[in-house]
Amino acid sequence: MLNRICLTLLLLLYPLFSMADAPAPVRVGEILPEAVLQGLNARSRKLSDYRGTRLIINVWASWCGPCRAEMGSLERLAAGADATEFRVIGISTDDYPDRAKALLAQIDSRIPQFIDYRLRLETMLGAARLPLTVLVDADGRVMEKVYGARAWDSDAARAFIAETFGD
Repeated sequence: MLNRICLTLLLLLYPLFSMADAPAPVRVGEILPEAVLQGLNARSRKLSDYRGTRLIINVWASWCGPCRAEMGSLERLAAGADATEFRVIGISTDDYPDRAKALLAQIDSRIPQFIDYRLRLETMLGAARLPLTVLVDADGRVMEKVYGARAWDSDAARAFIAETFGD
């Protein structure tokens, strides 16, 4: 009986311990802390490797219909952007990397994609809902957070990005 109680307590408290090293959600106007990005279709790297470049970070999951719906527009946005304008990266919150990789192969993703195994990045970015797209300036400062799917290659979205980045 005591073993069963201990096991139950451990299972109930595990999420608290597993998230203990995750920073509080970064708010608009704050600098993103350092984080390691585990590669899915790109090599692993540090978030700070992108300093000096404007960044559009899309947080998604393979099971999320709106996430899948906007992926094509993010690919087109990235393909049409000059590398000096901004870079687009994706972060999957999937529990199973194979599912995320399968979706990326299906859509022939060219955007560097990473996986958030321990949901540290999801917590840090404040992805309480998916998809989440975060616009980050070249200094690593969060300029804007957009919840929900958008047509990122539309004229309206491009104007929003330019306005957010101060172009």
